Amino acid sequence: MYVIIVGGGRTGMHLAKTLLAEGHQVRVIENRNPILERLHSELPYEVVVAGDGSSPPVLESAGIGKAQVLAAVTGDDEDNLVITTLARFEFNVPRIIARVNNPKNAWLFNEEMGVDVALNQTDILAKLIAEEMSIGDMMTLLKLRKGEYSIVEEKVHPQAKVSGKTLKEIQLPPECVLVAVLRKGQLLIPHGDTMLLPVDEVIALIHSSHIKELAGLLGPP
Repeated sequence: MYVIIVGGGRTGMHLAKTLLAEGHQVRVIENRNPILERLHSELPYEVVVAGDGSSPPVLESAGIGKAQVLAAVTGDDEDNLVITTLARFEFNVPRIIARVNNPKNAWLFNEEMGVDVALNQTDILAKLIAEEMSIGDMMTLLKLRKGEYSIVEEKVHPQAKVSGKTLKEIQLPPECVLVAVLRKGQLLIPHGDTMLLPVDEVIALIHSSHIKELAGLLGPP
């Protein structure tokens, strides 16, 4: 995958290192000299592009014509919106992600401005806190379709409603599928006769609106 990151601060640097480690092609655009020096010291030389990420010629020099993803993660919301608009409507980048610095500006980061995913850190933290408080010990492993579905994991509490019952005896929440059961280091593919035992680790794919119901079945009464 070819990814362009505009903004070489801590967020951009970390994102670039992560993507490079996973084998992706990455270009980081930055115009601040002190940041450029740090980027050149920590990233391969060809990854770093010096210039203004809101300038079409600079985006072209970074290879935006073949980019599959662009992430605008500068510290300025206005710059990020200019960049996402250019990327979507001038260069037709398929997937665009933008960082929201000021929560008051979050409403601007929408499809009309070319944004597919807006990363509002305040909103993300608030949702994570609320989610952790509502689902107890359940762990969210992965979110799909912009958070609409989640893959979650939780241990079966000894006094849980489902403890000692087979799957065919359990009425799962709507839009919920048990993907696997981890028991004493072994992975079991669940079927109707699979019995859930205390301390089994259950992995499920579920619509986010039903996570609390599943937590109620697997957790303590």
